[in-house]
Amino acid sequence: MKKFNIRKVLDGLKEVSSSTPSVQVGPQENHLFHETLQSDHFQLCKTVRHGFPYQPSSMAFDPVQKILAIGTQSGALRLFGRPGVECYCQHESGAAVIQLQFLINEGALVSALADDSVHLWNLRQKRPAILHSLKFSRERITFCHLPFQSKWLYIGTERGNVHIVNVESFMLSGYVIMWNKAIELSSKAHPGPVVHISDNPMDEGKLIIGFESGIVVLWDLKSKKADYRYAHDEAIHSVAWHHEGKQFICSHSDGTLTTWNVRGQGRPIQTITPHGKQPKDGKKPEPCKPILKVEYKTTRTGEPFIIFSGGLSYDTVGRRPCLTVMHGKSTAVLEMDYPIVDFLTLCETPYPNDFQEPYAVVVLLEKDLVVIDLAQNGYPIFENPYPLTIHESPVTCCEYFADCPVDLIPALYSVGSRQKRQGYSKKEWPVSGGNWGQGTLSYPEIIITGHADGTVKFWDASAIMLQVLYKLKTAKVFDRNRSKEDKGSTEVSDEDPFAIQIMAWCPESRMLCVAGVSANVIVYRFSKLEVTTEVVQLLEVRMQSELNETDSPDGGGEPTSAHHTPGASPHTSGPPSQPSTSSNNSDGGNMPCLKVRSTPLKQSAGYQVDLVVQLVWVSGEPPQQITSLALNSSYGLVVFGNSNGVAVVDYIQKTVVLNLGTVELYGSNDPYQRQPRSPRKSRQPSGGLCDINEGSATSEDRCKSPTSAKMSRKLSLPTELKPDLVLLSVCPPRGANPLDHRDNSFSRSRSSSVTSIDKEAREAISFFHFCETFARKGDSTLTPCLFVGTSLGTVLVLVLTLPPAGEQRQLQPVIISPVGMLVRLKGSVLRMAFLDSSGSLLPPSYDPWYEPNVTTDGEEKVPKRRPVSVSPSTSQELSESQYTVVCSEKQAKVISLPSQTCIYKHNITETSFILRADVVQMSQGVCVACFCANGHIKTLSLPGLRPLMDVNYLPLTDMRIARTFCFTNLGQAMYLCSPTEIQRITYSQETCENLQEMLGELFTPVETPEAPNRGFFKGLFGGGAQSLDREELFGELAAGKASRSLAQHIPGPGGIEGMKGAASGVVGDLARARIALDERGQKLGELEERTAAMMASADSFSKHAHEMMLKCKDKKWYQF
Repeated sequence: MKKFNIRKVLDGLKEVSSSTPSVQVGPQENHLFHETLQSDHFQLCKTVRHGFPYQPSSMAFDPVQKILAIGTQSGALRLFGRPGVECYCQHESGAAVIQLQFLINEGALVSALADDSVHLWNLRQKRPAILHSLKFSRERITFCHLPFQSKWLYIGTERGNVHIVNVESFMLSGYVIMWNKAIELSSKAHPGPVVHISDNPMDEGKLIIGFESGIVVLWDLKSKKADYRYAHDEAIHSVAWHHEGKQFICSHSDGTLTTWNVRGQGRPIQTITPHGKQPKDGKKPEPCKPILKVEYKTTRTGEPFIIFSGGLSYDTVGRRPCLTVMHGKSTAVLEMDYPIVDFLTLCETPYPNDFQEPYAVVVLLEKDLVVIDLAQNGYPIFENPYPLTIHESPVTCCEYFADCPVDLIPALYSVGSRQKRQGYSKKEWPVSGGNWGQGTLSYPEIIITGHADGTVKFWDASAIMLQVLYKLKTAKVFDRNRSKEDKGSTEVSDEDPFAIQIMAWCPESRMLCVAGVSANVIVYRFSKLEVTTEVVQLLEVRMQSELNETDSPDGGGEPTSAHHTPGASPHTSGPPSQPSTSSNNSDGGNMPCLKVRSTPLKQSAGYQVDLVVQLVWVSGEPPQQITSLALNSSYGLVVFGNSNGVAVVDYIQKTVVLNLGTVELYGSNDPYQRQPRSPRKSRQPSGGLCDINEGSATSEDRCKSPTSAKMSRKLSLPTELKPDLVLLSVCPPRGANPLDHRDNSFSRSRSSSVTSIDKEAREAISFFHFCETFARKGDSTLTPCLFVGTSLGTVLVLVLTLPPAGEQRQLQPVIISPVGMLVRLKGSVLRMAFLDSSGSLLPPSYDPWYEPNVTTDGEEKVPKRRPVSVSPSTSQELSESQYTVVCSEKQAKVISLPSQTCIYKHNITETSFILRADVVQMSQGVCVACFCANGHIKTLSLPGLRPLMDVNYLPLTDMRIARTFCFTNLGQAMYLCSPTEIQRITYSQETCENLQEMLGELFTPVETPEAPNRGFFKGLFGGGAQSLDREELFGELAAGKASRSLAQHIPGPGGIEGMKGAASGVVGDLARARIALDERGQKLGELEERTAAMMASADSFSKHAHEMMLKCKDKKWYQF
């Protein structure tokens, strides 16, 4: 039982409000609840990462396992199999991955990093781990090559040397190809770094080494000397073999391709400049951009394919990056949307000495992955099944919903499938390896992302997969070609005037509401039928930051009814159909930031615009950004707020039912004695949208914490935001006001100093919650309410009086009356929720979804049933029968209703502040989940606010995480870990335990295809593939040991922990044995080294003694 705490009483007294008595924790309340959630129900772990690998740097493909690997500049490794099988790993050092090589069909991968380390990854477990690492200390790694079915990895360095590593033990061989031995006297200068290594497809004993300066050497591994040297005066970028091993192609820095015969006499047999203009007088074609990579692939029946990236002529300014496919006499230039990082040709065989039969090209771009079908005319691309388009336009906000209604994903999928593009390849996606997990925990999960270009994307996130369901373009509602006299749009809007700032979604009714950065709110209904909207319904709202003497409100604090265009009655559904033509005003008053389109809008099945609400410029001032948004389908209301106040819109009648300044919501209980100031100070509009992390938030509250971190773009405004009184007018155009001219000139002469009263007055609306509860202290009946949270920590209550359902709802007005303040907390209010008397969560009421476009007599269909109100039964309507949970940036409180007593209070953080808080339903009960700016993730029990979990997960490195972090039910959470990737995490012990089953398998046992048949004559007369016993050449017996100081062997952390998840017990046992052997081998190696050193010194001593003896053998004693 909690002890009586005098400090709590004092805290209660501090909250100077008649509606908030002192905090008392009575013993009877403590025993009301049996809290089922315990700390052992929580555990935090990363589950899966989705999206395009951020800043990719390299790529590899296993042609037998059909697995694709991509490395990034931050040391991340992403592995892709069939759609739904993907995996993320991270190199600890964070150095860029410069090259990847699969051990084909072995379930292993070698990665080479920019910090000169090489790592071996075990892919035979669901979470791959490093088995071995080798860190070079004296040489920089530039290129690696691992021949098919070989355990010896060739590593080329910046100094021009080639080292050889045994991939089983990860030990260096004593066999080294030194650059000076390779080139001997063929060049006077150093040949530059090694840019290519590969063995002759027909003779494993011959190795081609390409040096940057233009020299290529064919090295004979057995005789340890160069057979041939090929010199070219242009730098080399890559080399590719013909499968018969008699020819190879080099790509150069001047845009040329040179073809060489292996037994050639130092000159290429062909030099071409594929994109160079051919001069008529037989001179050399003009040089082009470098060809960065070339591949040479043969087919049994037709001409070979030569595929390369780069090589365009220098005069193609502004041309997009290209991949060129040369096939016989045809040359296809395939333009890409982003620069090419790497490409790979996928072939039918893993054997380099067989006809390659290429069927596709995987092109890794800076921000996309494209796979081209080589077998179809016109080279169409494959439809990409991975969720790699998260960043198509930058993500500005997101929401996560677990445990959605089961019919929702099929409904979104059916409308989304009609949006698919045509013209894709008919074939199956070629990256098809791995197997899906066998997870038992499966419930519908949906992620919604809002983007900078105004699109909203719905994703199916069930069972740790991610798939796009449906895409909504909100910008279609507006005219894109803004006229020049539209002063507003040019001054406020930056490159992203349509960016989504906040989204509110009701999964049950499928109503969607989005707030844009240009101070607009759009309400959408979901329909399965296509419709053409002749006129987009529009409401224009004036929200002013101070008392305007000419337009005083009619009823003071009473809700004002909306003024319509002349001729429209106040409560019909006939709002002004056209945007007001107020751009003629000399001062730009009454002007929205964006112009709603006036032409008919064809709306396909899916989300269709029901209503657009726009905040207009008032007296030359841009509207304030919208800071909070909520909708309730049962009441038919949308509410939004900013630093000026609150507006409630009835989207059924298409009217504004309330528009009040924040001050007026308090009534007589305003804790800040704010005086109306006169003359009115006006702000000059300041142009430009700027990213939140550029420090545009200048108000005092923003300095303390990024309360507005949900948005990535904000209207950049000066600091004097003083909501003294907000006026509403859904107005006809007015003439210019004399007062406005006075204000504009007055504002220029005023300094922008902010008084302490101004600071207090700057109170934005931070959160809304619709509920059916006890509105006033001591109420005995439940009434529909709107709870409003502000940036100064106040919770205010508004009572809603709704007309009866049916026809009355269309005609009678909704009446809203402020009741005053309920409670105050430290910091901005982030989240509210309601619990019933047993401590169970009470979700807001909602209407079930119905098809809006079925009409009778031309009227829109009205749902006949009553709203599904999920309120407690009447037997519960006794005193203390509801609890409201309020969480702010600093603390959480639980208030008992209708007595309005604070029964629990917990200061969540003293030194930091909370960025995101959600009240979530776990399978065992309800809790509050918080993400703090210092990186801690915490959960608290409800209603007792006992701390259950506190994990220092991740320091806040950038505002993107703060803006996109969200918790949802059943222990799921997500955030954007990079501009292109979503990281999902779980804080549920149950999910952590089942994760191993849910994850897909990357490695599946597959038979390696048979080697190509040598044929009778080749077998008889020779000429087939020559094999080589590399062990004999590179093993310790033949080559000796490598220098210890050259590279350090590090056993991987994928040791015993990694083995726990190994694909089979046998593999695990083998690996454990290998690790034990490695450790023993290391100790033996050190011992051996010491012994070798002693032997060497003994050897040199005996040598000197022998030489001395020979000198002295024939000398007489007197000759000494």
